[in-house]
Amino acid sequence: MEGDGLIGDEVPGTGTDEDAAAAERPEPGNEKAAAKRGSWMTEMVVLVIVALTIALTIKTYVVQPFQIPTASMENTLLVGDKVLVDKLVGHLSQIHRGDIVVFNGAGSWDPPAASPGNPLDRLYRNFLGLFGDDSGQTDYIKRVIGLPGDHVRCCNAQGLLTVNGVPLHESSYLYPGSVPSAIKFNIVVPPGRLWVMGDNREDSEDSRFHRCGLPGAVCEAWDPSGTIPESMVIGRAFLIVWPPSQFRHLSVPATFDQAGLRSAAAAAGLRAEPAYPALPLAAGAVVAVPVALIERRIRLRCSRALSLRRSGKR
Repeated sequence: MEGDGLIGDEVPGTGTDEDAAAAERPEPGNEKAAAKRGSWMTEMVVLVIVALTIALTIKTYVVQPFQIPTASMENTLLVGDKVLVDKLVGHLSQIHRGDIVVFNGAGSWDPPAASPGNPLDRLYRNFLGLFGDDSGQTDYIKRVIGLPGDHVRCCNAQGLLTVNGVPLHESSYLYPGSVPSAIKFNIVVPPGRLWVMGDNREDSEDSRFHRCGLPGAVCEAWDPSGTIPESMVIGRAFLIVWPPSQFRHLSVPATFDQAGLRSAAAAAGLRAEPAYPALPLAAGAVVAVPVALIERRIRLRCSRALSLRRSGKR
């Protein structure tokens, strides 16, 4: 029958276009699911950004882990130990005699570092450091023996180091069998500098080995004093966190708390002054404000997009 070909065709104007549009329009449930997926992805991106920002801020200004690469601080610190370093020392708190400090040797024990052409270079290196990249690192870890203005000498008649005439009794932290120093020296620590030594004195290339004129010393043309600048101190090691058998707090040995040392420091006005005390707080504010603004902007955009979709649905 010739009319069979028209079976199923709609008569014009009976709703074919409306049905097609309805078929193309997403179901309400699907739209909600898509909105949820978009919201979840946005939240994940924001969380990753915030987490990296917080981690970078903490590593740069608050605390940073370091691994011990050599035997120069044995038996206090063993090769492979991991320590946490308080980076507020020298900024919001003082450096003390007996502190174990991590410092950058560039310009003192190592050649001066070239000034980075890109101002974001340090931030970039700190970011890579979050993932364990420490290439080009010139950091050392030693114990502070003398502060600015201290008279440090080896040795008295008993073979002990003296600081401002006060003998140091170091048996509690020196490597078993080590003497305070086989190299004789006599120095007044310059302003803004520190005299540092390893606990394993016979296997530590410390301030003695960078002091021009001392036996076996390497005389650096750029810095012959053997001391290190306070400004290059990264922070104070305060806790061994790995391995578990070594886990402990790193306290200042009792010999550095002798009354004679305290009175000598007070009389001479010797003190490691904090440098740029507001720097960590200012950096935190600088980082926190843009992150908060970015998060707010993303949230507002998502909210507007969702409102527009709902309006179109109506």
